[in-house]
Amino acid sequence: MNALTEPAEAKPSATARPPLVRELLLVVGLFLVYKFGRQLVTGHTTEAYHNAGRVWHWERVLDLPGEGSVQSLLLHGDTLAHLANTYYATVHFPATVAFLVWLYLRRPAHYVWARRVLALLTGAALVLHLVFPLAPPRMLAAAGLVDTAKVYGPSVYGPPQTDTLSNQFAAMPSLHFGWALMVAIGLIVATRSRWRWLWLLHPLVTLVVIVGTANHYWMDAVVATVLLGIALATIHLPHRTATTAGRAQKKLTPAEPKENVLVGAGR
Repeated sequence: MNALTEPAEAKPSATARPPLVRELLLVVGLFLVYKFGRQLVTGHTTEAYHNAGRVWHWERVLDLPGEGSVQSLLLHGDTLAHLANTYYATVHFPATVAFLVWLYLRRPAHYVWARRVLALLTGAALVLHLVFPLAPPRMLAAAGLVDTAKVYGPSVYGPPQTDTLSNQFAAMPSLHFGWALMVAIGLIVATRSRWRWLWLLHPLVTLVVIVGTANHYWMDAVVATVLLGIALATIHLPHRTATTAGRAQKKLTPAEPKENVLVGAGR
């Protein structure tokens, strides 16, 4: 009997790659809904400042570290503050888009999962923005923080009274942090490299940046983490397959035994 084994054919990915045009329209549509939805709370200035005072008070009650302790690290020189502002302005959206594009091309099943999680997280954030407008700490006099973007540049915001492109009173939750954390989690579960845990540096740096530049409170990141946890618990991970695991694992199966032929049989 032949004891050799032969590799079985790898099973195809459990989830086919979604149609590209449909995905582009879906992602762009979701972004526009969120972008214009944020504008609904524009003008709630009094309520936003009142909520800012409440959040600042809650953080002191919870004995959270002051945002100023992080900002002081960035204010040792103009370079650090400028780099932090640049990171805040340029990394958030492109990094998330690159993450989704890579998943779409290389891990279709994980792409569908990540897109659903991000959509649920963003939708929940929009609802919270509507019901809890919040002025960022750079606008709160009691915080005593520097608006680093205004002082050191670059800045993505204009004066709140005339800024029609963004809603500066939508600080909670911080989607800068929530999206960054999802990017890290998504890449960790979709890849098999021993270095994949380094992706956690992205949300860590993002946390330092959003707090140090006085664009967000600690509580903004905490709430974003909670909402992401709920989204991850609601949207289940895809089953790991040869494609989604990032490493084609060939299964060995016994080859069909060959019939023994006796020399001289049939003579």
